[in-house]
Amino acid sequence: MSSPLETLSAEAQADLELVKRGCDELLVEADFARKLARSRNTGQALRIKLGLDPTAPDIHLGHTVVLNKMRQLQDMGHTVIFLIGDFTSTIGDPSGRNSTRPPLTPEQVVANAKTYYEQASLVLNPERTEVRYNSEWCDQLGSRGMIQLASRYTVARMMERDDFTKRFKGGIPISVHEFLYPLLQGYDSVQLKADLELGGTDQKFNLLVGRELQKEYGQEPQCILTMPLLEGLDGVEKMSKSKGNYIGISETPDSMFGKLMSISDTLMWRYYELLSFRSMADIANLKEQIEQGVNPRDVKVALAQEIITRFHDKPSAERALENFEARFKRGEMPEDMPELTIAGQLALLRVLREAGLVSSASEAQRNVEQGGVRIDGERIEDKGLVLEPGTYVLQVGKRKFARVTLSG
Repeated sequence: MSSPLETLSAEAQADLELVKRGCDELLVEADFARKLARSRNTGQALRIKLGLDPTAPDIHLGHTVVLNKMRQLQDMGHTVIFLIGDFTSTIGDPSGRNSTRPPLTPEQVVANAKTYYEQASLVLNPERTEVRYNSEWCDQLGSRGMIQLASRYTVARMMERDDFTKRFKGGIPISVHEFLYPLLQGYDSVQLKADLELGGTDQKFNLLVGRELQKEYGQEPQCILTMPLLEGLDGVEKMSKSKGNYIGISETPDSMFGKLMSISDTLMWRYYELLSFRSMADIANLKEQIEQGVNPRDVKVALAQEIITRFHDKPSAERALENFEARFKRGEMPEDMPELTIAGQLALLRVLREAGLVSSASEAQRNVEQGGVRIDGERIEDKGLVLEPGTYVLQVGKRKFARVTLSG
């Protein structure tokens, strides 16, 4: 008897390969192949769910990895459900942490959700996105409904969650309400009749709970797709605002361009795979061009322009490239320069010393006073300037450069 994967049409097989691109895990692949084949045969769109607790309003490129996958599924014709966890945000999900995440006030939830969706709409097609709030059904559960929901899952299964197991063995308290979070996230899938739910690798347990609860409620269980965490500019730590290695999607085109050009040639391919909308065949062709002598810098420029065009527009991307190249022509910024990471929010004068661009505080101060210090090509006149976490190209005089990342 042939497997679902063997009987897929060429179109459905192509869809499956695109869905799997860059993902960490697809469970269960054979089940999802059946769903894709059925959707192709009937014309009935699959229901794709992404649940987000609006704990923070700002989005960086790391967040867009899962949003890009949603857009791919949307472009295939499937129904994308952007689920805002306004109810579950009031509980707090540890998600692998050793303590619960602080619950939000209703006002914080509303404000964050509005900002988050506005930014997410730069990736998703707003006209083809179904926006839902899980308070629609969670508020109606009441005490009786919550008890009935809890009766459909065992404590033994709940303790299979790695975080709960470690905390229990380590004598770290686990509050009863923490068991309710994965139950309610799973109940969201029941209410939405989800065919596929997406999430980060840290959400795998909660996604599987949704699959089991759908079986309990007599529904076809959803498949789950987990996406990897994108490395930040340093190529080591995951992209994070607190670590200062991030690229915010609302940053200026020049800032985005400079940061993207600072990533290593190796990390560039990771960004292409998880952030670019180019096909894998196109990306393979770019790799082949580099092997044949094309400068990796040119390929990195293409990536930077694609991403800036997505979050701003094409003219902005072209101007960012022109500004970047103009700095090279003026001799303001070499392609290769020393790179280092320094912890904390620091005064400019100290950063200049730490980067080896000056030998003393007095030399640093003198260079600023004489107009010899630039940050990302802009002359600095403030001797008391304090640099926030982020990545900067520092210049002293005409020939001394360093790319410095300040981690939070």
